[in-house]
Amino acid sequence: MIVGRGTRLKALAIMYHDVVENGTYSASGFPGPAADRYKLDCKEFERHLRAIRDTVGDRPVTLTFDDGGVSAHERIAGMIGQYGWRGYFFVTTGWIGKPGFLNEGQIQELDRLGHIIGSHSASHPVRMAQIPWEEMVREWRTSLEELARIVGHGVDIASVPGGYYSRKVAQAAAQVGIRTLFTSEPTAREQMIDGCRVLGRYTVMRGMGPEWSAGFAAGRTLPRLRQAVAWNAKKAAKVVSGGLYLRAREAILRKA
Repeated sequence: MIVGRGTRLKALAIMYHDVVENGTYSASGFPGPAADRYKLDCKEFERHLRAIRDTVGDRPVTLTFDDGGVSAHERIAGMIGQYGWRGYFFVTTGWIGKPGFLNEGQIQELDRLGHIIGSHSASHPVRMAQIPWEEMVREWRTSLEELARIVGHGVDIASVPGGYYSRKVAQAAAQVGIRTLFTSEPTAREQMIDGCRVLGRYTVMRGMGPEWSAGFAAGRTLPRLRQAVAWNAKKAAKVVSGGLYLRAREAILRKA
């Protein structure tokens, strides 16, 4: 089972995004080749869930899902529910109700089912760590207020959009009452920044075998190390090239 609302997480966190059928990537979540890399086919996702179950048994798992795509309600909740698991669904509030994204009723239903609803910012900035402080605070505050209005209770958990994290991002989150913040860094280390607990996650992308999810869930060293090495190399490229990295990535993906 997953750790529920109001309790401390007890397992490494795994990051997913959307789950679609037959390659219909535009049906859920953000459009485009960059986002599509993170969208798993239903059968592929089911293989990952079985691998996790077969590996960890009754031990807790922490399954997180970014962006707020409609597949959270249409597919993911039911699929993980078959294993008695609940998910952490991080919603980009500025996209609520738009085609391919959760609407208010679906968010309320996920909350009633015991899933954790959290913020993924208001507008999903491309480079969250680079926006001005006032804008950063507004992204977090606006999204928390909107989600609290929808679910009828306070929301104090979030994930950083786009993988662009900095200490300032956590400080802004803490200022508006976020108590747990997930990044995209593949690490088991925890930080406390101004009362906000900062946690890393291990990312699953389309085409990765189920052994990756199982390895992350079990805390195995090799898959964690392999992803950490790749992530740190990409992080260095982002720092050196700035916006050039994003433009180059988009160009490569469009040709793929």
